Amino acid sequence: MIHFTRMPSPIGPLLLVGDGVSLTGLHMATSHDRVELSGALEDPQARPFVATRRQLEEYFSGTRRIFDLPLRLEGTVFQQSVWRALVSIPFGETWSYGRLAERIGNPKAMRAVGLANGRNPIAVIVPCHRVIGADGSLVGFGGGLERKQWLLAHEGARFAPEERSRPEQPRLFA
Repeated sequence: MIHFTRMPSPIGPLLLVGDGVSLTGLHMATSHDRVELSGALEDPQARPFVATRRQLEEYFSGTRRIFDLPLRLEGTVFQQSVWRALVSIPFGETWSYGRLAERIGNPKAMRAVGLANGRNPIAVIVPCHRVIGADGSLVGFGGGLERKQWLLAHEGARFAPEERSRPEQPRLFA
């Protein structure tokens, strides 16, 4: 049985979806994001909604940096590897798609990583908002770039061009 509830937040209404044991979705109100809820039961007290609401409220008030919730993310093996890597991005930091691709051991898969990032079903908690362009630009966020910017500012994240390690230049003069 699929359960859902809604909650207000500083970034607009959030839709929480679960299976009665785990959180399976966290969606922001956007015109292009339609979640199929036919046959689902609206139940604000269903597990794990009470804990999810409490932890999100703590995050938005600035007292929580890490979430500790039962999650069930359905996707391909590749998508799940990207989503696991997203959770390892520390609060207040940003990574590029290239760095995320390197993290999962597939450095040439930047575009595929971007697509998997965009299909993340549990926004905010699985922090896809922490992924930015290598040039420091805010790119690609299903909730809208203004929400992404708000979330990053809330976390105190800086978005600057990613510094790549460069080989040391030979010294021409002593």
